[in-house]
Amino acid sequence: MKLCIFVYMIRTIITPEDTHIQLDIPKEYVGKEIEVTFLALDELINDNPGKLTMADFWGVISDDTANILHKNVEQSRNEWERDI
Repeated sequence: MKLCIFVYMIRTIITPEDTHIQLDIPKEYVGKEIEVTFLALDELINDNPGKLTMADFWGVISDDTANILHKNVEQSRNEWERDI
């Protein structure tokens, strides 16, 4: 059995001059579901993301999960400080 896969991916960065962009779709994609994504690159760039702390995750995880994670951190710290 011979399996051939042809994958087309077109990626480009543009600066639109108005709210309309025209896309030309490869003929191999006609009739298929395709994904079109656009985002502003300046929103992705964060030169100084800062240091995350456990407080940044407050309310994201349950108290039970937070307690388990805290115990694991304490155990790891205790292992660092032991004499080998």
